[in-house]
Amino acid sequence: MVKEDLNLERTKFSYKRAAAYGIGQLSDIASYQAFTFLTFTFYFAVVGIDILWISIGFIIWSIWNSFNDTFIGYLSDRTHTKWGRRFPWIMISLFPLAIIMILLYTPPISLGITNLVVNFIYFLSIIIIFELFFTMYDINYTSLYPEIFLTGEERTKGNNVRQLFAIFGLITAFIMPGIFISSYTSPKPGEYPLYGIIVALVVVIAGLLFLKVSPKERVEFQKDYKKAPSFFNTLKYCVKSKSFMRYIPAEIANWFVYGMLPVIVPLYGEFILGFVDPLMISLLLLATFLSAALFMTFLWKPLVQKIGPRKSWLISMSIWILTLSPLFFLNSTMPFLEVIAYIVFFLIGIGLSGSLYIIDIIIADIIDEDEVNTGARREGGYYGINIFFQRFATVFVFLIIGPVFLISEWGQFNPINIPEFGLRSLMFIFPTIALLIAIIAIFFYPLDGEKLKQVKEQREEIHQEKKLQI
Repeated sequence: MVKEDLNLERTKFSYKRAAAYGIGQLSDIASYQAFTFLTFTFYFAVVGIDILWISIGFIIWSIWNSFNDTFIGYLSDRTHTKWGRRFPWIMISLFPLAIIMILLYTPPISLGITNLVVNFIYFLSIIIIFELFFTMYDINYTSLYPEIFLTGEERTKGNNVRQLFAIFGLITAFIMPGIFISSYTSPKPGEYPLYGIIVALVVVIAGLLFLKVSPKERVEFQKDYKKAPSFFNTLKYCVKSKSFMRYIPAEIANWFVYGMLPVIVPLYGEFILGFVDPLMISLLLLATFLSAALFMTFLWKPLVQKIGPRKSWLISMSIWILTLSPLFFLNSTMPFLEVIAYIVFFLIGIGLSGSLYIIDIIIADIIDEDEVNTGARREGGYYGINIFFQRFATVFVFLIIGPVFLISEWGQFNPINIPEFGLRSLMFIFPTIALLIAIIAIFFYPLDGEKLKQVKEQREEIHQEKKLQI
């Protein structure tokens, strides 16, 4: 009975527990967004790899990720140690992930080796190794979220705290390079590696704090590893879920926009807006993410609690399309361009914050529905399969960037012949098409209203039964 009472106590929401969990988001976001923001620009404009080869490299990377992420998620669900299922993977991955952040920006060209084949092989190898260790961290960290925060209210509040830490990770990824790098396309020697060292320090410090203070895995799920299905059954269960398969197109579309905008912003800021100082470009992104932090707390949190995640997500994606539209028309000759640009990027944060806030709440609800149907929680499997599909977003990003640059005769970086229409379309037209697809998919997403309420009630009954059996 004492154990039962302790477990019931742990289900009460605590901002201290939420903050202890949220610290881990710093390592997750700082590493991945640093990778997303500057890897393409660095290897295209600085190292000098042709757009065709960079596109091929990222497509190979995405295909590798699809299987890597799925398999690690499967192994995570079947892990059983005295530290739980998730924490050993986080421990193993933390220091290698930090080291990779430094190696990412120290290709052979930094040693005077200008052979493009050698640099391409290094590029492909380092992004694959990065993804291996990032996946170990990310899937297991994210899989803890629906286990630590069980109720809808807990998840809403917990996600709010978590995303505030994500904002600090984004600041590390997007603002720090503007401080340490003099030009994203023609930097001074050592500037990119210095930035890699800064990110590595953030990853290690935040990760160690997370391992020290984070809430541990719940005892009622300690035996779920025994019920974890085989790899192919995991895939089959996920694909058979109507809720999951309606969610996937929207998730791919949102991640397409997450991927496209940071990749193109350094080039868009320099060559369309005429912002020569990289700090000015970074401040554009800072305006977006400060806005995201603001609206996440004061708009999306109460809205999700009032009308649910499905309707809120539809609203956020519609707003996102509207706020992206000015990006197609901004140009360096406009009066008061700097002020207008910062306002536009601030407004983009409204729709972005809704997506960032809601997407993990949706997948947590899908995992709850699966638990009701199967009797076991399989976060690792679902997040692994989720990322398997998510990586198609990166494939689409480079399947579009590559042809757009090639058609614009920008296969090799050239600071003179700028594809203005191409850069504008990559910032607005293609993201809008993706978000329209996402809106259609989520319109038919079934886990909403009374059905969602029923799943929550059934899930709670299962958890109470598990607690009584301990």
